[in-house]
Formats: sequence, structure tokens, C-alpha cells
Amino acid sequence: MPNEIRCAVLGLGRLGYWHSENLARRVNGAKLVAVADPLEGRAKQVAQALDVPKWFENPDEVFRDPEIDAVAIVTPTSTHADMIKKAAAHSKHIFVEKPITQTLEEADEVIEVIQDHNVICQVGFMRRFDPNYVEAKRRIEAGDIGKPIYFKGITRDGNTPPPDFIKNSGGLYLDFSIHDYDTARFLLGAEVISVTALGSVVENDYVAEFNDVDQALTYLTFDSGAAADIEASRNAKYGYDIRAEVIGTEGAIQIGSMQHHDIKILKNNGSTHDVFPDFPSQFKDAYLNEMTVFIECLRNNEKPAVDEIDGKIALEIAVSATKSYQTGSKVLLEPLKHV
Repeated sequence: MPNEIRCAVLGLGRLGYWHSENLARRVNGAKLVAVADPLEGRAKQVAQALDVPKWFENPDEVFRDPEIDAVAIVTPTSTHADMIKKAAAHSKHIFVEKPITQTLEEADEVIEVIQDHNVICQVGFMRRFDPNYVEAKRRIEAGDIGKPIYFKGITRDGNTPPPDFIKNSGGLYLDFSIHDYDTARFLLGAEVISVTALGSVVENDYVAEFNDVDQALTYLTFDSGAAADIEASRNAKYGYDIRAEVIGTEGAIQIGSMQHHDIKILKNNGSTHDVFPDFPSQFKDAYLNEMTVFIECLRNNEKPAVDEIDGKIALEIAVSATKSYQTGSKVLLEPLKHV
């Protein structure tokens, strides 16, 4: 692999643009040579803004280009399987946003294609690369809280997507809680063996039309004996609220804060602080770090820390949570581990 990795970004929404900007301007060893988006004019607009030489409306043009080494897939979830298969078949290394696919059958198919074509795949679970979560993992492994026995995760957002998004999102467990499922595995160092999920529509009635919820709770048990509870909400009008806690036999680690800047405003009627308005603001460093690690893995021909197998494991937990909510029963899992 050359020292400079020639990259393309597929899908130029808010997060796709964020990845494009990082690859073009901030990631050492990366060169953004192409962008693609089916929306007329969008790819050209981004290419001109970031001085990218090539832009396409049809992503197939990217796959056929021999001067592209790797692709970042930031397209709708329903397209991931097809995009991954085409990228691997054309020997392009792959960064794909979560979830890796919509179904477990598709996940098995793409894993086979990835491994058959010997390409590297990293899945976009950016919390593993956030400095706070990285430090928490280091302290847990150092034994600072003893044996980790419980994880508590909170993911809240007040920006409820429109019906067209909800229809194709895969549901709250797949679209939202999957980040916490992966984070719980990461911090506890254990695999999920049972999933129990509850959910309600407490504000946004239209999500029920798509058999979805806007408020959910997932309870997980792990092969280590640990457990976890994970809240997901689309009803946090006050801001973007991501927090986690790991309880150990000798202490606890609390991760994350709603506070955007480390300041408080004190007045005679009380005190205030600002909150994170959206996910790019809270995880700015994480998005840069995960892409930096992806490029380093390609340059050094190394397996990434969160790969296609991790993608399938998190997907299986999310699919099981959806099934548990729909059936009202606990779902048992056979832990899938790396081989």
C-alpha cells in the first residue's frame, strides 16, 4: 500500500461532508481524490469547496476508478450491502458507517466478500475513538475500578427525523442504540448473551406508522456475568445528550457530559451552561480519530480495531432488541467472536 492513500467519499450529507473535510484537510497520509452523491450538483459543490479533483453522481464510477484505494461509505443504510460488495470486488478498502447492513443475512454476505477479496473494512463506531471513551477503556483495563460488572448508556436527541428517514432507518434500536451496544462490548470486554427491550411512542406519533418507537430501553446480559441498560430517546429538546457509566467491583467511571464548553454563567436567578447542539459537535475528535486510524491501518496493512465482525455483532444485538420489543420476550444470543 502506498504511503498516501487515495480516498473517495460516497454520500455527502452532513456526516459525509464531515468525513470528506477530514480526509481532505486533517488526516495525515490521506488524499481525497473523489466524492460522489446522487443529488444533482451536490458532489460538484463539495468537490469545489474542498479542492477535490473528481466528482460523480453515480458511485459506480468510483468503484471502477483504478486510482482510488479506499472508499468511505456514508450512504443510507439500505445501500450499504451493495456498496460494500462493489467496493470489495474492485479491491477498494472500506470504511462504512454503522450499521454495516440492515440484515444479518446481508452482513454474512458482505463479510464473505470482504474476506474473499482480502480488503480491510472498518465500521464507523466512532465512540471507540473518542478521547473520553479511550481513557475510560484504559483505566478499566488498568484495574482502576476492579472488575467491570455494569454498563449504563444514554443516547438522547431532540431532532426527530422526518417520516421518510424513519421509514428507512431500521428503527430506533438499529439506528440509535447500536452505538451503545458496541460501546458496552468495548468497555466491558465481554459478549452479549441475552437481550430484552422495551419501547414506547411518547411524543412523535407518526413513528408508530413504521412500527418504531421514540423512547426505548434495552437490557443486556454478558458472558462475563456483567449486565447493561441502554436508553434511547428522540425527545431531548434540550440538546444532544450522550453519557455512559461503567460500574466495577471497586469503583465506577462516568463518561461524557452535556456541557459543550467548560464554562458556567452565574446570575442572580441561577446558573447555566451551554449544551451540545448535535452529534458532530460532541464527537468532532472521535470522527477525526477514527478516520486517522483507518488510514494508518491501510498504510501499515493492519486489521482495524472495529471491523466487519464487530459490525455484525452490533447488528445482531440491534436486530435482537427489535425482535424483543416486538414479541415482548427475551432473546438469547450465541456470542459471535473473532476467529
